[in-house]
Amino acid sequence: MIAYLRGTVAGVTQTRVILDVNGVGYQVFITSRDAAQMPGRGSEVQIYTYLSVREDAMQLFGFLEEDDLEMYKLLLTVSGVGPKAGLGVLSALTADELRFAVLSDDVKTISRAPGIGGKTAKKLILELKDKLSLEDAFEKKLAHTEAAVGTGADDARSEAVQALTALGYSGSEALRAVRGIEGADDMDTETILKLALRQISS
Repeated sequence: MIAYLRGTVAGVTQTRVILDVNGVGYQVFITSRDAAQMPGRGSEVQIYTYLSVREDAMQLFGFLEEDDLEMYKLLLTVSGVGPKAGLGVLSALTADELRFAVLSDDVKTISRAPGIGGKTAKKLILELKDKLSLEDAFEKKLAHTEAAVGTGADDARSEAVQALTALGYSGSEALRAVRGIEGADDMDTETILKLALRQISS
């Protein structure tokens, strides 16, 4: 199996990228979100890939983020969701949005994806809910936000969550309370912790 490809962008469309790896051009199907973020022709890029093998075709599906690939593999375990449909879901939703939609039984959000109706969305939630955890979903969301913003705001949130769990609250309780605080971006750890404790006890 090809875990990833690192090469030069030879061409990009809304649905695929041609990657030149040592003189060999690989066609990789991508999400529209990754197509928008793909660097220009001649730039070097690394794409995490999934190889789909069928009787009549071998196709590569790829993502700029490894987390997207992991969610994609999970999507493919759902009966009725094939490689193209899975790509459509991650074109419409980020991995973080998908995780939270599954955990909160949000059929409407998942149904926004092309080719995914209400029935398939319900099946997707049913089959994936046990494979995801709220703690993991929040941790990944915080990590992604921190990487994107590059500020200390999420450090304060993270420290507040750790403090709450040290006080004996469950991870999901702590995360829910911290995420529910408005304006936390401008607060220090102590202020976030006080407000979170107030929210939990209210």
